[in-house]
Amino acid sequence: MTRFTKKLFILCLFSIVFTSCKYKSETKQEASKEEKRPNFLFVLVDDQSPFDLQTYDPNSILETPIISKLASEGVVVEQAHHMGSMNGAVCTPSRHMIMSGRTLWHLPLSAQFQKKTDPHEIDEQTIGAVFNRAGYKTMRTCKKGNSYPGANKQFTVVKDATKRGGTEETGSAWHAKQVLEYLGEREQAQEKNPFFIYFGFSHPHDVRDGTPELLEKYGATNHKDKNTLPALNDKQPHLPPNYLQEHPFFHGHPDLRDEVRVSGVWENRDENTIRNELGREFACSENIDNQLEKVLAKLEDMGELDNTYIIYTADHGMAIGRHGLQGKQNLYEHTWRVPFIVKGPGLPSGKRVQGNMYLLDVLPTLCDLAGITTPKTVEGKSVVPVLKGEKEVVRDVMYGVYAGGTKPGMRSVKKGDWKLIKYDVMDGKVRETQLFNLAENPNEYLPEHNKAGEMETNLANNPKYADKLSEMETLLFEQMVAHDDPYRLWDQTTD
Repeated sequence: MTRFTKKLFILCLFSIVFTSCKYKSETKQEASKEEKRPNFLFVLVDDQSPFDLQTYDPNSILETPIISKLASEGVVVEQAHHMGSMNGAVCTPSRHMIMSGRTLWHLPLSAQFQKKTDPHEIDEQTIGAVFNRAGYKTMRTCKKGNSYPGANKQFTVVKDATKRGGTEETGSAWHAKQVLEYLGEREQAQEKNPFFIYFGFSHPHDVRDGTPELLEKYGATNHKDKNTLPALNDKQPHLPPNYLQEHPFFHGHPDLRDEVRVSGVWENRDENTIRNELGREFACSENIDNQLEKVLAKLEDMGELDNTYIIYTADHGMAIGRHGLQGKQNLYEHTWRVPFIVKGPGLPSGKRVQGNMYLLDVLPTLCDLAGITTPKTVEGKSVVPVLKGEKEVVRDVMYGVYAGGTKPGMRSVKKGDWKLIKYDVMDGKVRETQLFNLAENPNEYLPEHNKAGEMETNLANNPKYADKLSEMETLLFEQMVAHDDPYRLWDQTTD
């Protein structure tokens, strides 16, 4: 071999080795990047109808630009519901279902009897425990009470307090501060393990003491005097389209706090009171949006935002004047439905899907997104196939319950455009049936709303829809049996 040939051979060999090392280095970097596990920011607000948000009602004057941006960059689920409640504190079973993935009648006793907080085997199969075992760093901040204590304590870092005031220390900013401090500590410690943060708020649940500037924006006051009415002004939200001065029949829960004792509302359902209270609700909701903006900005500064799934939802909706009701103890869409928005790596942008999901689907969905095995105790379904456009719904039929007052209470079933609600309360003194076509009557107008359209009313007594009524009655009974509902309505045969 000549000297020239030998030099050429060495040069080629060096080139091959260099290229190989470079390729291996790049491959290792790419693999490391691919293996980075996603973070989770689960945002749960307290008492918010989806129709407060422009994402679900373009006519709403509530300004939540951050939530709207999440919706435009992520996936909006149109049909997300909480399954219901067996007590007046609807948030308690709702939060049990979120944490555990269990259906309503299969929850620990603490869901119905809030003081029965003895350890339960389900406790260690809830969100905090599941993500801890998977190597995540878990943190939560939220209100105290009306929740699931056995699940809450599973998080490694817990900063819970009820904050419903109008200042930085007494309101929603306090919850944001806990998250920001936690993220700062992670940053300082150069923590590499992924995080799961449960970012809960105490608002817009009453008492809706908003910040002074946001109350001013929505023309609202923290009204305290039972003997006077708050003043009307042009800044306040308009009355909801399905507003009534009173519900056409008794809801079946005597002395229900949300209907008779909410400060600033009490039993009043006049225009002044409802518009003022909606203004207070909107002030609190916009403040939540402001706090969410701070946390997302921090995640972006840390370089974690693009690798974080953000889930925004509420424990249930609210009436505030709709159908003449004030609280969350009903099964109309404004209260049975919840907002549900998801943004994160690998998900479409600006997509709206039907879903037909319950809040009890949250845990299996989170596990699916994280690549974690879902606990066998979970009864919910992952909605990831819906979020990714592989399916339109995860179930065809939705079942709803309110059994917090006199029994059996209210039951609902929905399939496609059709929805049935039945009331069996006050020892049989109130027995009512409502049938709605939600495509033609999305606001669930009643005869008392005096709408002109044939289908813009309760169709249960219209003989043209007798067959549909019978079909929905059968479907409701099947759902009650399938979900181990312990009660039967007056016109249902026992199984």
